[in-house]
Amino acid sequence: MATPTEPPAARPLVYAHRGSSQRYPELTRAAFVQALADGADGVECDVHLTRDGHLVLHHDAHLGRTSNGSGPVGQHTLAQLRRLDFTTWKGVRIPPTHGAPHEQLMTLDELLDLLLAAGRPVGLAVETKHPSPHGQGLEEALLVLLMRRGWNPETGRLGTVTVSIMSFHPDAVRYVLGVVAPRHVCQLVTQSTVASVRSSLGVGSATAAVCRAGMRLVVPPAVPLISRGEVEIAGPGIRFVRENPRLVERWRERGSTLRVWTVDTFADTHVCLALGVQQITTNVPALVRSWTDPHRAPVPGHRTRVPQVLGSV
Repeated sequence: MATPTEPPAARPLVYAHRGSSQRYPELTRAAFVQALADGADGVECDVHLTRDGHLVLHHDAHLGRTSNGSGPVGQHTLAQLRRLDFTTWKGVRIPPTHGAPHEQLMTLDELLDLLLAAGRPVGLAVETKHPSPHGQGLEEALLVLLMRRGWNPETGRLGTVTVSIMSFHPDAVRYVLGVVAPRHVCQLVTQSTVASVRSSLGVGSATAAVCRAGMRLVVPPAVPLISRGEVEIAGPGIRFVRENPRLVERWRERGSTLRVWTVDTFADTHVCLALGVQQITTNVPALVRSWTDPHRAPVPGHRTRVPQVLGSV
């Protein structure tokens, strides 16, 4: 049986970005249940610490974009967050099989339980979100939780789940490398715009511009961590891949595992296959599986499988 770190021949692993987040609200139980049903090889999630020390799955630092709450995630207790609505904003009906309304906000512990119950190997890519008021205390809390659950930082295995840790912030990555084998650590890299930062963080344009300026100072030292082989998983965004194909190709040739995000189109999937990308992170895992896996039927209404021919982009 193939493990989440050993992809079947001739296709990349498909990771569901915040779950099957095009179909259901991101990072909810419904999104992760659907990701498993869609045949995702793994799932990706973002974590924040609550005021009372729980690791919860939420992307933005603030609550406003994806709930009826407001303010920073870290200023709320888990019980307070449980009382919020994290699904209505998406405008879709969640079937009973995908969890009750009060079950939609998930802790990392609960996600691990869900994945372990899947009955097959599954990858879990956990991103620590920065800037965090806890600094590297966020990574410390993550490592403590994983160790408590029996995770092996050398093999990356926790039962049938293979866990990797990733961040955009090089200091966070270096902290994790003090404990975790490099093959389970991912340095994320992006080509950011004010619009993408505004959407990602749920902030206004002025704040997004300031954050982007800070990110531009952070990203340059991130690239050498990959190029020098300090981490073995390279996590460029698809825009970065399109603008720097030769650099990405060199990373692969030097032994890096390429985990590219967020790949939702036929054209971007073709770019990844042309470069030999081993892991694709997507909001539409069923669709990308249908484009990359010769054994899966096409999704109705969409194009058929991408030709698996390696070459230049």
